[in-house]
Amino acid sequence: MTQVLISGGSGLVGKSLCEKLYSKGYDVAILSRKPNANGKFKTYYWDILNKQIDPEAIASSDYIIHLAGANIAEKRWTTSRKKLILDSRVESTNLLFEEIKKQNKKLKAFISASAVGYYGAITSEKIFTEEDKAANDFLGQTCQKWEEAAEQFQTLNIRITILRTSLVLTKKGGALSKMLIPVKLGVASAIGSGNQHIPWIHINDLCEIYIKAIEDEQMAGAYNAVTPDFQTNLSFTKALAKTLNKPCFFPNVPTLLLKFILGDMSKILLKGSRVSADKLNKHRFTFEFPKLDSALNDLLK
Repeated sequence: MTQVLISGGSGLVGKSLCEKLYSKGYDVAILSRKPNANGKFKTYYWDILNKQIDPEAIASSDYIIHLAGANIAEKRWTTSRKKLILDSRVESTNLLFEEIKKQNKKLKAFISASAVGYYGAITSEKIFTEEDKAANDFLGQTCQKWEEAAEQFQTLNIRITILRTSLVLTKKGGALSKMLIPVKLGVASAIGSGNQHIPWIHINDLCEIYIKAIEDEQMAGAYNAVTPDFQTNLSFTKALAKTLNKPCFFPNVPTLLLKFILGDMSKILLKGSRVSADKLNKHRFTFEFPKLDSALNDLLK
């Protein structure tokens, strides 16, 4: 049986992906600081800070899906928090690389998460593609270094696939649950100008892209994991309100207020550009939820 090892398997995306892979007949294992040999998914020990990993985790795996990384929206972006966000991505990738190199393990593929933050926290008329360069800001440089760490696996003749992930819509947890709070209270309103774009994807489609990255040997390099349905913050908010039959007429949340509350982290809410899904489409990936209204109806009704 094909074994897929997942880092970040207990996270928002990881939990759904583990279940989806399991339902398709894959042998799934995860990496954690709390090993467990008797759970539904075997859990191997690793400790990124101390650069420790159970060698058996690597030895028994055919594919690795690397999702681990500190939540960028959990706390204010202090200098120490920014370092943690970067290190949790880069150093965890380096740890996997060094153990694979040490074992001379011939993985079939190394599939790594990244983010559309690669293109920066900006709002523009440009539609970004995988050919565009990383932005010279915190998000852009973090994603670039994250991807460069993953690209090391090419030196071991291992296929790499990188998924630049957008806002992931799920039934429980994640950003959507927070966005729903003012909508359910009947005080829905756009943020800042409301003109910033929100690249997004339904959790089911994201999981299917990861599975396609396993099964399609032609999928190599970076791909935007986004739905081909462009939405602004205002149109997204209106769609949420419409789905729940709630009003959406309140004034926009002021930019200065968000900057005061969130500091530099406010950029992830106040900025956003369109991101192309054309490369995925060329690989004949079919979205189950290509439009926001169908995605929200599935998740909220």
